[in-house]
Amino acid sequence: MPIDPGPSAWRFPDPLLAEADQEVIAIGADLEPATLLAAYRRGLFPMHLASGELAWWSPNPRGVLVLDELRVTRSLRKSAARFSVTFDTAFEKVMRACDEGRPDSWITEDFIDAYTHLYALGWAHSVEVWREGELVGGLYGLEVGGLFAGESMFHRQTDASKVAMVALVGRLQQGGGQRLLDVQWCTEHLATLGASEVSRFEYLTRLRAARRQSSCLESLNRTM
Repeated sequence: MPIDPGPSAWRFPDPLLAEADQEVIAIGADLEPATLLAAYRRGLFPMHLASGELAWWSPNPRGVLVLDELRVTRSLRKSAARFSVTFDTAFEKVMRACDEGRPDSWITEDFIDAYTHLYALGWAHSVEVWREGELVGGLYGLEVGGLFAGESMFHRQTDASKVAMVALVGRLQQGGGQRLLDVQWCTEHLATLGASEVSRFEYLTRLRAARRQSSCLESLNRTM
C-alpha cells in the first residue's frame, strides 16, 4: 500500500466554482507529497507559470483516455513486438527523459524531487520501454485510487511512447472498476491513441467515481 503522507497544509478551491474558461485555479502552495495528493483528488495538477509561480490547473475541456477506446493499429501491434516493457524500474530516468529537448519544460528539478518522493511513497509510477537494453520510451504519472493522472511521455524510437501507453491501459483494465486515465490536454499524438475531451464537470464527476476504486499499480516491479 502507498504510504500516507498525512493531511495537506493547504486547502484548494473547488474547480467547479471557477469560470468556464479559467484554467489556473490557484497559485502558490508547495510540492510536498500531501499537497500534491490533495490537488489531484481535487482535480488539479501543478505547473509553473511563465513568471515562475507555481500554479494549479484544471483545463476545460480536459483530456482523458477511456480505456476501452484505446486505438491499437495493426502496425502498432507489430511494432510492439520489438520492445520489452517494465513498470517502476527507472522512474527518475523516465522523468528526465520526458524533459529532454523541451526548452520550456515544466519538469524542473523541484518537480523531479517531488515526484520521485511520491514514487518512493508508492503513489507515482513509470512505464519503461526498452530495446536491446536501452531505454527508448516511457511515461510517468500518479495513481490515486482509480485515477491515473498521466504527466508526460517520451520516445527515442518510433512508437515507443505508444507502446508504453498500451501497456499502462492493459494494466489498468486488469484492475477493473471505474478507472479514469487523465491526460490533461488532448494533444494530436494522444488523439491518435483514442484520447478525447470532456467538460470540467464531466471530468470531476468521473473523478469522484474513480477515487472510490482501489489502486492497481502497487508493487509493479516486473517485466511484461
